[in-house]
Amino acid sequence: MISEQLVDLSRLQFAATALYHFLFVPLTLGMVWMLVIMESVYVMTNKVIWKDMTRFWGKLFGINFALGVTTGITMEFQFGTNWAYYSHYVGDIFGAPLAIEGLMAFFLESTFIGLFFFGWDRLPKTRHLLVTVLMAIGTNLSALWILVANGWMQNPVGAEFSYETMRMEMVDFWAVIFNPDAQAKFVHTVSAGYVTGAMFVLSISAWYLLKHRHVPFALRSFRVASAFGLAAILSAIVLGDESGYTVGEAQQTKMAALEAMWDTEPAPAGLKLVAGINEQQMKNDWEVEVPWVMGLIGTRSVSKQIPGIKDILAINRARIERGVQAVTALEALRKQPDNAEAKAAFDAHKADLGFGLLLRKYVIDVRQATPEIMDKAARDTIPRVTPMFWSFRLMVGLGFLMLALFGLSFWSTLKTKGRELLQRRWLLRWALWMLPAPWLACELGWFVAEYGRQPWTIYGVLPTHMSVSTLTVESLYGSLFGFVGFYTVLLCVEMFLMVKFARLGPASLGTGRYEGESAHGHA
Repeated sequence: MISEQLVDLSRLQFAATALYHFLFVPLTLGMVWMLVIMESVYVMTNKVIWKDMTRFWGKLFGINFALGVTTGITMEFQFGTNWAYYSHYVGDIFGAPLAIEGLMAFFLESTFIGLFFFGWDRLPKTRHLLVTVLMAIGTNLSALWILVANGWMQNPVGAEFSYETMRMEMVDFWAVIFNPDAQAKFVHTVSAGYVTGAMFVLSISAWYLLKHRHVPFALRSFRVASAFGLAAILSAIVLGDESGYTVGEAQQTKMAALEAMWDTEPAPAGLKLVAGINEQQMKNDWEVEVPWVMGLIGTRSVSKQIPGIKDILAINRARIERGVQAVTALEALRKQPDNAEAKAAFDAHKADLGFGLLLRKYVIDVRQATPEIMDKAARDTIPRVTPMFWSFRLMVGLGFLMLALFGLSFWSTLKTKGRELLQRRWLLRWALWMLPAPWLACELGWFVAEYGRQPWTIYGVLPTHMSVSTLTVESLYGSLFGFVGFYTVLLCVEMFLMVKFARLGPASLGTGRYEGESAHGHA
């Protein structure tokens, strides 16, 4: 059996590298479309200030893109180094969208990002705009294929286990691509990225306005960011609701944990705003609930129930018992592939194979599992409720706080003329201090999605403890500290460069149009 310490360290290393990587990804996703908007205005109006805006914000985008690529490549290598059995077991399905992402999306965005930076004086305006659009499409296609792969981990459709090859095999490519979980995750994630890009531009523009620097430049950037951000945050909230519905359909355990729903409630279930969670006794000591809302989000109906954690535990306990029969039949088929009786038994219980494999965490031979071990394995199928419950609420709270900011910012740009916005210093300070909010919300969202899937790497199919490579604990400690140290250096480099060029502002373009600007923004 694989040691629990080895599994925990492997999980910690992947979580650390993934969370570091996703500090860069959402800004790339959001900034690129803002560059398209700014350059489109430049092409249509021929006003050079819009070209300067595209080039300046594009410079910050380029710094972020380079470091995002660096952290992303090493993360993918871990599937082979730290998660070898996972790669063997599901590589035929999981590897396909990752390969498409590399061949189609990554090469597309990498090619056109070079043309974006070096083509300003070599390409006509309209062709350079086309380059920027293709760069944006490539960036979002890259996110699509990666989230198709991740969506399949959450809801493994279009694939079946083959007892002949002892691995999962794809049976329907289009089911994998159009997996409802993958599509909902994609649109919600890219919307969150758009929010991040908008907040980045809004906050830095607010800082310029507070300092009365580059005022015409900053006012235009603030207006674009507030409008784009308002549309993006509304999309993220609406599409987050759709993502919640797909979770309710495919991952009822995660949904129950998110809501600290210990008992199945009469339909439609209420939404708990806050609660005093008592995990040991499997109850809430107190709670504040809004009637009906959770039922509508999770089921889109007023009559369908959302099962509670206690009922899910009983269901999973029964599935573990059936899973023992599936594992036993599979072992018989490995020894004698033409055993018709074993094949019939396996076909009858193969849907519960993954639940039988949960017992391998405690016993090598699942037939030796006692009722107590089965109870323990069933309890493992429920993630810890407290971090899930509060992480989700903090993410949602940040989302609505950003909605208020973008809404007020957009309204202010419509109601004020010229430099009147500079008088609303409270709004500009709010915009500045909200800069970290979208990153925190994005990281919390990924925590909820991935921690809530435990104890599975492939939900209901492959337990996490069976997915890891047979590495030594010492080597994992070394690679973990190495990755964290290296990524921390990269993050410090990014922050140093971002702060440096943000402080310089459009004067860093070297055009001569901003170097002599006074404190009031006049040339």
